Amino acid sequence: MNGEDPQERPEFIRNIINGLERYNPEAAGTLEQYLQQQCEEKFCDANANRALLKLYQLNPDRIKDEAITNILVKCMTQFPSPQFDLALHLLSPSIANPSASGGPTSELAEAVSKLRALNAQLEGAQYARFWATMDSDDLYADLTTDIAGFEDMIRVRIAQLVSQAFREVDIGVLEAWLGISDEAEARKYVAEVCGWKVADGGLVQIPRNPENEAKKAEIREDVNIDMFARVIRRAWEEAA
Repeated sequence: MNGEDPQERPEFIRNIINGLERYNPEAAGTLEQYLQQQCEEKFCDANANRALLKLYQLNPDRIKDEAITNILVKCMTQFPSPQFDLALHLLSPSIANPSASGGPTSELAEAVSKLRALNAQLEGAQYARFWATMDSDDLYADLTTDIAGFEDMIRVRIAQLVSQAFREVDIGVLEAWLGISDEAEARKYVAEVCGWKVADGGLVQIPRNPENEAKKAEIREDVNIDMFARVIRRAWEEAA
């Protein structure tokens, strides 16, 4: 998963973000169209999206609320990564943190606040809480509706991270982490999408890989006689 410099990036976008065109206000329209392509084709170009946010920063009259929330949602799909925070820092304080700025809370600021909470839950591996939060307010569905396959991308990413940390997981736990409310559906997802097996008793068995395999750590310390001598001599000097 390369959300910084994806292979899908066309040459004309590369020319914008690597040249002086990134400061041309007219480039905002092109970058917005490219953002729409990312939303439809399930890839992320965080570098290009930050260039768009920078143009918004320099040209506030061109800001489009929907583009900002779509960028943040696309960044969210890259968790765990700094992409969301990097995008957030390019927003004005009145949008990113209205309570600290002392200004009134706009609809965009409220949306950004909700997305920040969602991202924090994913970054903190609070997966069950993330899905519960998604179901708690219709606004979350509205904020993510433009991103094709959003929930599927989140589930795949969670499964990837689980495979890096575990060899066995209870199917009930995995069901909550993946936001699947039916055990039969969870078993189907585990088998068909993840390629894992569910043993008797509902224990999901994850194949061994370089990340989840226990490794023996060897700690070697080289201490010679001269080091001991200095410590003993210093102890005698302090006592005297």
